[in-house]
Formats: sequence, C-alpha cells, structure tokens
Amino acid sequence: MPTIEPRRLSDGTTSYRARVRLGRGRTAAATFKRKTDAIRWAQQTEADLRRAKYFKHEATQKVTLDEAISRYEREILPRKPRTAKFQRTQLKWWRKELGDVRLAELTTSMISEARAKLMATPGATKRGRGPSTANRYLAVLSHLLSTAIREWELLEINPTSKLANLREPRGREVFLSDDEAQQLLDECRRVDERLYLVTLLAMSTGMRRMEILSLRRWQVDLDRKTIYLDDTKNGERRGVALAGPAYLALADWLQAVEDRQALVFPGSSASKHYEPRSKWEKVRLSTSLNGVRLHDMRHTAASFLLKDGASLPETGAILGHKSPITTKRYAHFAQTHLHDVVAKMNERFTR
Repeated sequence: MPTIEPRRLSDGTTSYRARVRLGRGRTAAATFKRKTDAIRWAQQTEADLRRAKYFKHEATQKVTLDEAISRYEREILPRKPRTAKFQRTQLKWWRKELGDVRLAELTTSMISEARAKLMATPGATKRGRGPSTANRYLAVLSHLLSTAIREWELLEINPTSKLANLREPRGREVFLSDDEAQQLLDECRRVDERLYLVTLLAMSTGMRRMEILSLRRWQVDLDRKTIYLDDTKNGERRGVALAGPAYLALADWLQAVEDRQALVFPGSSASKHYEPRSKWEKVRLSTSLNGVRLHDMRHTAASFLLKDGASLPETGAILGHKSPITTKRYAHFAQTHLHDVVAKMNERFTR
C-alpha cells in the first residue's frame, strides 16, 4: 500500500513524498510538488511491481524437473567433485521418470511412487535396489529442490520433506584373523607387488581405498613416518601414522619415485592411478577368502587396533571418522581389552 507524506519546505510551500514498499524491508520513494503527481507515481510503481511479480511467478511455473536438473548439473555438481559422477547417474534416472513434470506440480506422492519403482528396478547387480540406494537417490533430488527454493527462487515448498528415509540394513563388515590377513598378504605379493603394498597399507593404517590409490609422493613424509591426507571423505585433513612393515615397504617402493607430484601407485599411464580390481579378483579366487573386498582391510585395521588396546576415540581418530557413532560399530572388538581393565581394577580387592 503506497503512502503519501506532505512536507513543509523552508519557503512555505508543500511537497509530497510518495513511498512504495518493494518487500523485504526495501522501499522506493520520490518527491513531487503536486499531490496528484505523487499519487499517480505511487500507483504506477505499485502496478509495475505487481506485474513483474506476476510474470516472474508465471515463468517459474513453467520450469520442469528436466530443466532444473540441467541447471543443477551445470551450477551445483562442479562443487561436488567426489560425488558428481554418482549423482549424475541418479539425476539421469529422475529425469527419465519425472523430467517432464513442472516443479510447481511435483508432489510427494509422485516422488514416493517413483522411489518404489526405483527399488523394484534391477540395478547393476541385476537385483532390485535396496533402501540404501533409494535413500541416496532421494537425497540428491531433495538437495536439488532445496536449491530451487533457496538459490533459484523457483519453488516454495520441497515435496521430498514429507518423505522419511527408508531404514537401511546394517553395513556389511568382514574382519580377518591374523592368519587370514597373512594368507591374503602372501597371495597379494605373489600376484602383484603394487597390490601387496596397497593391501598392506589399507590393513595397517585403515586408510580408504581411494585415499591410497590417489596418493602422491609429496603426501608421504618418510622422515616423520606420516602420510598427509588433504582430500578425505569427510572433508577434513588428517595425518596417518606409518610403522613396521608398511613403512619399510613404502620407503623401499618410493626410492624409484622422484617427482613430488607423481602418483605413488600409477596405472597404465603416469596420470592415472593403479586399479587393483582385476588382480584382487585373482587373489580372491586363489584363496579361501572369496567374499573379501579391499575395503574390508579398513574394518580389519579397526579390529586389530581395538584388540590391541586402542580406545574407541583413538581408533576413530586413526580411521578419520567424523562421528563417534561410526566408530561405535566396532565396539565389540574392545571387549577383551575392557575385561583386562576391569580385571586389573579388581586386583585391589582382596578377601
């Protein structure tokens, strides 16, 4: 609602100041000698604002999910280098299912039905996708729609907000015994020296697969027996301690690597990292450890740490866990150490 304020000037005449509210605390104002001019300007300005708002609303009503996905891929995915590849695949699926639907017409029911269809559709393993996969697909769609609200002003309400995440099964965890670990390392060494060192590092440090494969020479400080990780899964830097056979083997390996920017484990070319998948399959088939994955070496490292008396916080710090809840999944391995602690405390009690 415009306002007109009369103002008495020093020469005794009166002027009229017109104000029109633009929204969010902003106003437009102009001063006129005649009240009729002030009223006319205020009415015209308010009409222009309403017209602009109307046409903007009309434009946003026509934006489809397909168009929003294209914009998300162009503007947002470059900010997410670690997950962009996977999310591009997920967005491709949403585009196929609901791409022609306008954002303003997208409903919770539509998305819920699409999610059910996703779970019934065979994935890479030729089986229906599980709750974990469905939750990841929903997460990227939810973030897209939130971005459409916050940054693009194309939407008022996120229709995914009413959908709860599906309950996910407990993560698969495989832990090797001392004998199994040695058997695996011996077979890796027989098949490929790089695979042996990658497996040894994973088992002795708890580093993630890509943290090892993407290592460059400058990240390894042999004098301080430390590997420095800048680009970790949780976005935090951390130092990884090197000791024992892992330190000796890595020090020997790096004697032939002089370029500080070079990959520690190059693949078919100097610019590509080593890919252990085919050699790992060969090792699995030649041992009794058919179900073991390279990522299970990280679980094994956690079990060894806790069995040897490390606390849960210490284990979490070594593995680079951001939340103590993540480390708690390994708590049962600390039971032997806790029994020893309780037994030692009870030595003070005598009959």
